[in-house]
Amino acid sequence: MPKTMPSLAPEVTLETPIQRGDQAIAAVSLRKPTAGELRGIALADLLRLDVAALMALLPRITTPALTTHDVAQLDLADLTAIGTEVLGFFMTQADRAALPSSPAA
Repeated sequence: MPKTMPSLAPEVTLETPIQRGDQAIAAVSLRKPTAGELRGIALADLLRLDVAALMALLPRITTPALTTHDVAQLDLADLTAIGTEVLGFFMTQADRAALPSSPAA
């Protein structure tokens, strides 16, 4: 059986960078979680973009690793953008292929 290439981790550029001490985090990469990393998080909560569920998941799948405090401080637009990327992890390749293309700006 052929191996599939892992997909590139989506990166979200933050509208409002997170300030952590002297470090400013301007972008966050996400990797697709494994089933074990979803332990204790209801899938339905993630699909609803429940803030508590995202706060539990994001420290497990972000680079640089966001803390729960970092996630709590995210701008709403940034939290929504990251949550939208998380939703994409629930789609199969066929689902993604069936999506209409974005119109050119």
